[in-house]
Amino acid sequence: MARRTTIPFGPQHPVLPEPIQLKLTLDNETVVEAIPHIGYVHRGVEKAGERMDFGQNVFLVERICGICSFIHALCYCQGIEKLMDVEVPPRARYLRVIWSELHRMQSHHLWLGLLADAFGYESLFMQFWRNRERLMDIFERTAGSRVIISTCAIGGVRRDISPENLQYILDELVVIQKTLDDAVDVVLNDRTIRARTVGKGVLTAKQALELGAVGPVLRGSGVAVDARTEGFAAYGELGIEPVTEEAGDSYARTKVRARECYQSLDLVRRAIERLPDGDIAVRPRGRPDGRTVSRVEQPRGELFYFMGADGSARLDRLRIRTPTFANVPPLVAMLPGCEMADVPVITLSIDPCISCTER
Repeated sequence: MARRTTIPFGPQHPVLPEPIQLKLTLDNETVVEAIPHIGYVHRGVEKAGERMDFGQNVFLVERICGICSFIHALCYCQGIEKLMDVEVPPRARYLRVIWSELHRMQSHHLWLGLLADAFGYESLFMQFWRNRERLMDIFERTAGSRVIISTCAIGGVRRDISPENLQYILDELVVIQKTLDDAVDVVLNDRTIRARTVGKGVLTAKQALELGAVGPVLRGSGVAVDARTEGFAAYGELGIEPVTEEAGDSYARTKVRARECYQSLDLVRRAIERLPDGDIAVRPRGRPDGRTVSRVEQPRGELFYFMGADGSARLDRLRIRTPTFANVPPLVAMLPGCEMADVPVITLSIDPCISCTER
């Protein structure tokens, strides 16, 4: 006889690096309802951003997420530059693309490694993370730090990349791509991984749009939306086509992230090839005044900043919407009808970052 039970999934679970809880109602082994519970992390970043000098906030927002710290700083700086009517030098815009795409690759490598670990493929996990270490070495060589590199600034970037280091990046990308070829081949073609991801956690394009999905979750359902196509930084000059898959399942989201690694490799190479000479920053004058929004494409999806300023040294409002916050409702829609054993992989397929979500 069918019997319904309600069990907690999380907030501590081997597949979840950070705390989120899903209360799952099961009919035998089938999920019939999932209710998310967040709020385990208390940080106060937005309020801190209203109490600190607008220039100091660059260092604050970088610490929202260590995996994509540069892109948080980029989103914030773009908003302040818009309020202060600052024109960023061309070289700085290209350098912003280089560091952004290196962060995207680093984030996707981290996630692909965690996916392999969820299946118990420890050697494959280490392959991805060894490649990720090469990307971290690039950050250390070009910025002096491996995690929060602090190179983005209001008006441009704080550091230039020397010709020697540009060549070093290109040489490292050759090794990274070769290792990626081998590791991605296993992820996309292994029979066990396909059995656990194909047809699991299906999100249709209609659902993805109605529920506000972003990033690989949205593009994995066949919707070609990517904030980079709007041309911020130097993306408008480099050109980019959103990576999409039609199936909308966990395998499609995996494939989108794997393909985006190759897209990032191409973007970094093109940015280095076309990198213009000139200044890397301008000194902004005055203080921000007015209301604006800033949008960029994080590895997990669209990052949205709202900033309000009144001409003083402090913002009177800072509001941040991160991709995971947008992708929790789609996750809840994917789970009903799946088996309990599929919940960890489907949850991991949205690449949740709770530190980002609970600022």
